[in-house]
Amino acid sequence: MKLASPTPERFAQAVGHAIQHAPDMDTETTRPRLPYKPKPNFDTLNTGDPVMQQAIARARRLLGRDIPLIVQGESGVGKELFAQAFHHESPRASGPFIALNCAAIPENLIEAELFGYAGGAVTGARKDGAMGKIQQAHGGTLFLDEIGDMPLALQSRLLRVLQERIVTPLGGHREFAVDIALVCATHRKLRDEVAAGRFREDLYYRLNGLSLTLPALRDRQDLGFLIHQLICDETEAFDFSTPVGISDAAMATLLAYHWPGNLRQLSNVIRLACVLLEDGERQIDVGHLPEEVFERPAPSPAMAKPAADGLAFMPVNGKNLKEIGDLAAQQALASVSGNISAAARLLGVSRNTLYRKLGRL
Repeated sequence: MKLASPTPERFAQAVGHAIQHAPDMDTETTRPRLPYKPKPNFDTLNTGDPVMQQAIARARRLLGRDIPLIVQGESGVGKELFAQAFHHESPRASGPFIALNCAAIPENLIEAELFGYAGGAVTGARKDGAMGKIQQAHGGTLFLDEIGDMPLALQSRLLRVLQERIVTPLGGHREFAVDIALVCATHRKLRDEVAAGRFREDLYYRLNGLSLTLPALRDRQDLGFLIHQLICDETEAFDFSTPVGISDAAMATLLAYHWPGNLRQLSNVIRLACVLLEDGERQIDVGHLPEEVFERPAPSPAMAKPAADGLAFMPVNGKNLKEIGDLAAQQALASVSGNISAAARLLGVSRNTLYRKLGRL
């Protein structure tokens, strides 16, 4: 798969820069500042990973259609961010985006949160009642995170709302018509939950219009670009007068880490690194990184499997920067079936540089 431009090209050039300067531990890798976009859209999420590109392309086909979307993936991969982007790209962008995490609210409160309640229906709550998340999302998008954790008793009520587009607050008698787009997310496999009796089969088939799985950070081919993007975002947040870069050693450490917390963890690591910069420092180095990123688990099949297309970073445990650069060159060559010119273009380096990395000069 040919990566979309221009974003993937900038990422490939950054990788090529790291390869060219890998033996030099003091070389600084810099990136142009990226514009800060408070409202995510599919363009901001499309940073060069083929799996993410495919998910975005399929989600675009649903825009403006009355078809539910289920976003799956590990915790922290950006499921809510993807749902927000879907909303901002849709004809409902001017309407509300309302999110509810079904796993974060106690079971005895989630019904009131989702459907609302009439005055006096909930002890200790507002006397005049409250509007639920479904009604709040009228005219916009309702995002139900961790839908697989919704109690069984509420699943039948949700199914009725989705079928009839009418919601009745808890303890009330008045019905309210609702017009919503629905996006759900879960780290569970809902089909397995159905088989185990923990999720209603009829609700599953009502929700499962299109199911997309977002890749884990360790499997993404645009990790280097995401690191630079987050650094730029933090530069904006901390109001640095000059851009912040990252050393090759620090970049190699982050590329080699397995990221069990995915994008959420990466964002926290970059934020911490920026906080630890001394006055006048404008380059993140290994000394600014938390201890956790130096941990190296035993390789697993999921981490060792290369992506089908493009450039994939393989585990580099125990390798120095020169070895990392050589490995990246070999992977680029393998991804384009041995075509030297194509591999050089992918990495943004000259043919001679690539030949040198491959030991052919």
